[in-house]
Amino acid sequence: MAQKPGHSRLYAGTELRALRLSQGLGQAAMAARLGLSVSYLSQLENDNRPLTAPIAARLAKLFPLDWSDGRAAAARREAALKAVFDDPLFDDLERSSRMARAMEQQPALAELLIRLHTAWRDTHRQRQIADEALSSGVPGATRLPWEEIRDWFHEAGNYIDPLDRAAEALAGTLGPLPAGEARLAAFLKERNGVELREMEEGEGEGVLRRFEAARGLLLLGRGLPPETRRFMIAHQIGAQNLADELASVLDRAALPSPEGRRLLTAGLLNYAAAALLMPYGPFRRAARAMRHDIDRLCQRFQTSFEQTCHRLSTLQRPGERGIPFFFCRVDMAGNITKRHSATRLQFARFGGACPLWIVHEAVAIPDRVLVQLAETPDGVRYVSMAKGLVKPSGSYARPPRRYAVALGCEAAHAQEFIYADGIDTAKRGTPIGISCRLCPRTGCDQRAFPPSDRPIAVDPNLREFVPYRVL
Repeated sequence: MAQKPGHSRLYAGTELRALRLSQGLGQAAMAARLGLSVSYLSQLENDNRPLTAPIAARLAKLFPLDWSDGRAAAARREAALKAVFDDPLFDDLERSSRMARAMEQQPALAELLIRLHTAWRDTHRQRQIADEALSSGVPGATRLPWEEIRDWFHEAGNYIDPLDRAAEALAGTLGPLPAGEARLAAFLKERNGVELREMEEGEGEGVLRRFEAARGLLLLGRGLPPETRRFMIAHQIGAQNLADELASVLDRAALPSPEGRRLLTAGLLNYAAAALLMPYGPFRRAARAMRHDIDRLCQRFQTSFEQTCHRLSTLQRPGERGIPFFFCRVDMAGNITKRHSATRLQFARFGGACPLWIVHEAVAIPDRVLVQLAETPDGVRYVSMAKGLVKPSGSYARPPRRYAVALGCEAAHAQEFIYADGIDTAKRGTPIGISCRLCPRTGCDQRAFPPSDRPIAVDPNLREFVPYRVL
């Protein structure tokens, strides 16, 4: 069986040599510290021999800070190289043991391949954006501020490191997790002089929260679920205590419009609120231990189903990454109102998602979890979970908001995703696409539009489910 690069042995000559030079050591001195011969060390540094576990342990003990960085770089390269060769683009490539050894022994070559593959994926994504802009009917149109911020979060990987770390540190001052509403409100009052009150009957129709800085009041709408109330308080705690981190991120974003800056501010404060209620380290550990069981995580952190799904999609801290998930929220009309993907699946920027995706069925069936094994045109299989949710309006005169959230990962991570239990990921999944205008499938009975880059043929004497054939 063909061998994929980067799974069995670790060649870390570049990192080992860089470590020795950073310590100001010659080969003889370094070899003596490690209990090795100079020739053995030379073979390691030239990637003629792999690094053994005992030597790696010795390096970690002697140089705990500096060597951890080297190991992290090697581990990152190994994971990135695996992602490259897992791309269906290389399915017909014969992967020999000689290729595997070349990738292991030549880190610079491996890095070059990773960069080339990343550039190819980025070019492909840009083509999708161009196609979708054409399909929107407004070629060359400037992005709206809302789209600008949505794309900003996507390009940031949906992980904002300085804000996430600052919120995690702030959460540590609140005491044991989860911090209940009373503790959050007391913190806001004692630390920031802001008092929490509920709006009076009939006050602020349709308003969820209002902050009155002059009076030092945070007013919450009546009838909000407990999870929403805690989130609103956490939002205000972030605004009061993470101003420096927030300003730093905003300045680096350099957004062209005032509306975009205000929208990003709101989005970053929502991000900070989630990071405060679900601090990165504890949340990531709990998610792994519970195999990403969202209901159990909701109970553990006293958060809503949507809040928990969204937080799972942000676990992209370097060196402590979670499972790469995609996450989205879809309304009753099929519009994607929230979206992010750390996987190879990319959502359409315009229009709705593929009608064969289970999330559309979930909208119509609230409070029931649906699962699906799906396969995109590039041959990648995904396991996804979708659940329909209803947000009460608090009044018969105002219809409740109905939508569905979906969370999924590539089938390779199925063992860590409880919703994949009972699914045979080796089988072919439901054939889904990004959107009809971008989907190359020729035999789909639920096409709404032909693909934008393929010709069609229409036969007036033949009528099938779709009134044209994709050529």
